[in-house]
Amino acid sequence: MTSATARPRTLAAWLFFVAALIVAMVVIGGITRLTESGLSITQWKPISGIVPPLNDAQWQAEFANYRRIPEYQQLNQGMTLAGFKAIFFWEYLHRLLGRLIGLAFALPLLWFALRRRIPHGYGWRLVALLALGGLQGAIGWWMVQSGLSVRTDVSHVRLAVHLLVALFTLAGIVWTALDLRALARNPQARPARLTGLGLLAGAILFVQLLFGALVAGLNAGLVTDQWPLMNGRFFPGATVAGRPVLDALFNDPAIVHFVHRWWAWIVVALLVVLARAARRIDRRASVAIHSAFGLQILLGIATVMSGMNLTLAALHQLTGALLVIATTWGMHVIGSRRG
Repeated sequence: MTSATARPRTLAAWLFFVAALIVAMVVIGGITRLTESGLSITQWKPISGIVPPLNDAQWQAEFANYRRIPEYQQLNQGMTLAGFKAIFFWEYLHRLLGRLIGLAFALPLLWFALRRRIPHGYGWRLVALLALGGLQGAIGWWMVQSGLSVRTDVSHVRLAVHLLVALFTLAGIVWTALDLRALARNPQARPARLTGLGLLAGAILFVQLLFGALVAGLNAGLVTDQWPLMNGRFFPGATVAGRPVLDALFNDPAIVHFVHRWWAWIVVALLVVLARAARRIDRRASVAIHSAFGLQILLGIATVMSGMNLTLAALHQLTGALLVIATTWGMHVIGSRRG
């Protein structure tokens, strides 16, 4: 039951806009990783960091900070200021968009709350999503810190946490927007519930997203440019012989790549089942799921065979975010059916 002042349709439109910004953020984050730009800004300044270097002295100061970390000293010795500006651009854009998303969520949420536009029962959920966004910013800096001393890159585990929290937040926003849209159509509508099938499909997809993030963090896409074989073999074996199984599963580039490429077919099987269940209620969700995973597989294969072409890899990441949205839609559809 909605109050007289609640505006669920307006809130749904706002949340879909924020979701679109998060998809853009995921893509830019992927490009930042692919261009090895993530450590170009070595300090976290949530407010003053909005303003980029504006003169040569400020640029030289930022470059001097970068030259102190292992990535420069071991990998990028001799980099020019122009080269530094190129990698700085992607990290700055990534952080700037993160701030924009925070404002695009927090300020309208405050306005909706003051105007009593939020339907009963949704306030806590929106505040929780805002908190997740704040946590994501802290996780991003926690990730960057891992590459500022000793290592020449960020921890692949922390990178995975950073990406997975972003995608979980995206799913939560889309789910809430769908609930609000249903409420706008029918004031008696209740929030969708998470079904057994939906939970299973989400868990299977989560594993794939985890290994996709580990692939990115370990540069495991460069292990081979072949498909379906990996350097002439189905199973590549560990990069370093004698590693414990659990260690190799999460830390060995070849094993991580292998799991990511073949777990994808388990994901496909579950998503086909989810899509068929959703089709009986809303055919559009079924089409979205099939389209997203079909394109994602093709892009994944093309990315590997191209030797990690930047454009293809960025499109692969984009489609991964869209697959999360499509899967969330399908889970919501089957969870909306009562009785």
